[in-house]
Order: sequence, then C-alpha cells, then structure tokens
Amino acid sequence: MGESRSREQQHGPLSDVRIIDLSRLVAGNMVTHVLADLGADVIKVEHPERGDDLRGWRVKDVEIFWKVYCRNKRSIGLDLKSPAGLDVLVRLVRTADALVENFVPGTLERMGLAPERLREINPKLVVVRLSGWGQTGPYRDRPGFGTLVEGMSGYADLNGFPESPPCLPPLAMADMVAGLYAAVGLLTALRDVEVHRGLGQDVDISLFEPIFSLISTEAAQFRLTNASMRRNGNQSTHTAPRNLYVCADGKYVALSGSMQSMAERLFRTIGRPELIDDARFDTNASRLENRDELDRIIGDFIRKRSRAENLALFEAADVTVGPVCSVAELLDHPYTRGRRVIVELEDGDGALGLTDRQQAFAMVLERRRENVAAVLALLGERRCLGEELVALCVVSEREGNARAVA
Repeated sequence: MGESRSREQQHGPLSDVRIIDLSRLVAGNMVTHVLADLGADVIKVEHPERGDDLRGWRVKDVEIFWKVYCRNKRSIGLDLKSPAGLDVLVRLVRTADALVENFVPGTLERMGLAPERLREINPKLVVVRLSGWGQTGPYRDRPGFGTLVEGMSGYADLNGFPESPPCLPPLAMADMVAGLYAAVGLLTALRDVEVHRGLGQDVDISLFEPIFSLISTEAAQFRLTNASMRRNGNQSTHTAPRNLYVCADGKYVALSGSMQSMAERLFRTIGRPELIDDARFDTNASRLENRDELDRIIGDFIRKRSRAENLALFEAADVTVGPVCSVAELLDHPYTRGRRVIVELEDGDGALGLTDRQQAFAMVLERRRENVAAVLALLGERRCLGEELVALCVVSEREGNARAVA
C-alpha cells in the first residue's frame, strides 16, 4: 500500500481487506468506521464538491462527526454521474473485497452499477446494501432515516416514563446498530468467499430489523400475554429492583438487583434484612408487583448519602450499584484511563488543537491489543489513495470529474 496508510494500519487484523465506501451519513460510515479501526483499507468515495453529507454536521464549524466516523479512511472525490468517474470506480472495484452503499434501493442499478454487473467485474465482491426499509418489501422505494425507523420499530413507544409521550433516542441509534449488523454481515460474507463458495454476494441490511431486534422478547411476550409493554421509565419489566436513584448531592446512582442473592444482599446492606422474608419482596415476581414501594424504600436510604458515600458503602458490600456519569466525567475517569477507552489523536487540520479525544476501538483482541489501539490514525489528514491509485486521482482530476477530498 502507499505511504498514506499508517504502518500500523497496514498490519492491522483486516489489513488485507479493501472496502469501497459509497455511503453517506451515519449507518454506512459506521460499518467502515469499525472495519477501518481494525486495519481495513477503506476507500471513501465522496461527492467531488461537497464531500460526504456528514461533513455538514458541524460543531463550532468543525466537522466533528466526520472526524469520528471517518478516521482511518482514505478519501477520493468522484462524480459518479460522469463516465470518467464511473470508470475510476470500476477500476477500484477490481481491487476490492467489498463495497458498501446506502442509496435508496434501485439507485445503484440506475447508475449501471447493479451488484450483478459489479460481480462481472469482480466475482468475489461482497456488496453491503444499507437502506431504511430493505431491498425488498412494500417500503423498499421509500427513503428512510433512522428517526422514522426508531418511531415505527416500537423503540420510541417503549422509551420514556409512563406519563410521558414516546421518546426518541438522543443519538443516531438505528443507524449505528444497523452499521454494526452490517459489519458482521460483511465479514460473514467475506468468510463465505474465502472458505465455502468463492463467490461474492449481497448483504441486505435495513435500518428497521436491527433496532427491532433490540426489543428482544417483547414480540414473543405480546403473543403470550396479548398485552403491550408500557413505558416504565428506568424500571425494568423483568427484574426488580432496577432503577436510578438520586443522592443527597443531587447526583445519581444506578442499581440492579436482578439475581435473588443480590436482592438479599442489598436488603442487608440498607439495614432491612426483614425484607428478605417479606411476602411483598421475597421473590422476583413479588418484587415486580411491588416495585414502586420497593423503589421508595431503596430511594429513602440512598438520598440520605452523597453519591461517593453510596458507592463506597455498596462497593464494600459487593452490591451492584454504580454511578450515573456524564461524558465530561468519563474523559478522565479511572476506568476509562485504566482501560484506555479514550485515545488522543492528532488533528491533521488543527481545528481541534494539537490532539483530539475520541473513543478507542471497543473490541480488545488479545494478540492484537497494542496493534489495534495503534491503528487509530490522523484526523482531517489531507491524503489521496496511495501509490498504486494516485494515477487514477490525477487522471480524473484533469478531466474535472474527481479530486481528493480533504
């Protein structure tokens, strides 16, 4: 590979995998974000003038979303409506293992880039197709953003407090979950190419199915009870006690007593051992029926002490209670420091100062721990595609159809 890839990236676990990324915004970028952190050579194809639409999501005029989701990728601007731009893409496809796109279904076909056509060029190519509602079904032609899916999937209806309306998540949850599913699908299809069949295939990921899968047992539960789950705030429908409790200093702790032994240990710790044999609280089922009263008892104990005092007390008793932290607290928290959850990355364009703090790669591979941590590359670096692809950039740039996107 060319010098525009870091030495660590060239030796990452997926360093022999090349992915062409035609996607925009969050879901597709989440797929390649995960795989690029593992060393995959992700070639990000962007609009030649404005780049990925994600660049428009700015904070204090900084492309912060781009810097997070597109680290470790290499960018090229291509006009895919022009013959010259399409020619460059076809030449890239010949060298690739996978291609990721999130157009409205049918768009790739109208561009003359149907997966069948791409596999005539490269029979082993895996094509990951992300869309709001999938490549088939009655909604296939509808554009779909994560917000619509979060609303329709049942997630928003389950989220919030009993007295509140349905509540959307404060982040792009549907997109990110779909991106993680798609990354697994891409690697599974590559494994199939390598071991079983030797031919590429399509991976069809909607935004809907992944977030619907998070609802877990609710569909089966409805069939059993014929009753929809109601919004429960921070309580659980399956175990008790489970909630957030305010402390004397206005901070909160999270508590879960999902095992019988943990509930009994909690009762002893708050000085209420008699609750162990109380018919209202002696089993998980009885605690669920009386969870409001149980929360009142636990809350009365916790609100008399500061968060630090509560944490020290419950930790000493091996009771599962933890702090409710803000992101600001986590940046210098002993846990995040000890696990290297936050990494310092050089900011190539200087917009964030000398370094930028970002989440490190979330997966720890025992034999690759140091290497994967080192894969994280410069942010905002101006780069082209490496020695073997520079000529493609130059040819297209002369014709006005492509340019390196910084």
